[in-house]
Amino acid sequence: MVNITKDQLAGLNVGSPATTMAKKPRKRNKYGAKKIVIDGIPFHSIKEGRRYQELKLQEHCGFISRLELQPEFLLKEKFRHDRTGYKPIKYFGDFKYVRDGKEIVEDVKSDITRKNPVYRIKKKLLLSRYPRN
Repeated sequence: MVNITKDQLAGLNVGSPATTMAKKPRKRNKYGAKKIVIDGIPFHSIKEGRRYQELKLQEHCGFISRLELQPEFLLKEKFRHDRTGYKPIKYFGDFKYVRDGKEIVEDVKSDITRKNPVYRIKKKLLLSRYPRN
């Protein structure tokens, strides 16, 4: 991904109708997190991107292994009730890796997002379905 400033773009004299049309204002993240791209990978927040860099360094040094991004966990299978179909409930962590032979799942959260009721319920379901050793 190439990052170009507005000044650099203006210097290119590129002006097709698609690029000169007024753009919709970007929807602001409700928790104020700013997205970032590191190693070509988009992260939902600067904090998550920094944690990725820390984990990559730990993996390179041999402290952790098998680093995965956005691991998916099934919390509840799809089901039907009174002729209504319900989709499966899934939890996506930010990182999964192995340290000292134990699998670790991490979710980078701020104090505000940690209090989110949906996150708290999914965390409890995750721990009940995939208990730690």
